[in-house]
Amino acid sequence: MVFLPEDSIINPSKLTHYLLVQLPKDDKSKFLAQAGYTLENWQQLEQDLRTQVLTQPAEPIETTPYGQKYRIRATLRGQNGIELKTLTIWMTNNNGTRFVTLVPDKGEYQ
Repeated sequence: MVFLPEDSIINPSKLTHYLLVQLPKDDKSKFLAQAGYTLENWQQLEQDLRTQVLTQPAEPIETTPYGQKYRIRATLRGQNGIELKTLTIWMTNNNGTRFVTLVPDKGEYQ
């Protein structure tokens, strides 16, 4: 069983310019807003990714020229008590482990 480091790199701009802003395509902000995650409290999402997601086992999914990709299925529990089933993607290479993206876990990608 593989666990990724809890101090993995989570670039704040991934949260503030991608996940928590409404996008015309592949919008994740409405999904995350259900659990109370917004641009105003993006640090809470970062903290919860570390304490609720990175504490779960990671599954290797593919090796790319950029590094080894992993997925972690986890339930994110927002401060409002709402739980979201999530699938996160992480990349590990010589520069460490970094957060790539988060999508709703619909049980796909088996």
